[in-house]
Amino acid sequence: MDWYMAVLQKFAQFDGRSRRKEYWMFTLVNLCIAVALNVASRAVGVLAFVNLLYSLAVLIPAIAVSIRRLHDTGKSGWFLLIAFVPVLGAFLLLYWMAQDGEPGTNQYGPNPKTETAFA
Repeated sequence: MDWYMAVLQKFAQFDGRSRRKEYWMFTLVNLCIAVALNVASRAVGVLAFVNLLYSLAVLIPAIAVSIRRLHDTGKSGWFLLIAFVPVLGAFLLLYWMAQDGEPGTNQYGPNPKTETAFA
């Protein structure tokens, strides 16, 4: 949960780098919350608005952590737009997100593995 909250605290920070663990933990918790809200909204019917509100609330942090994750692999944040290429774009983006970050400092900042408070 610390990784999820760390991403939310960096709400619209598009510069810098994010390590794999930060990105994937945020994605996992975000997916679990979205599925739970979706199941609850189907059961109750009134929570559809809450589901939409949550999705809008985490949209900017999700984009920001994705861009920082691309920065960690040495790629520009604009490569996130490759997701709009049918099928191939999603697989390529998944591959890049799963790659280890560049060791040491790159053009986007220092290596986040050496700075992170969470182990």
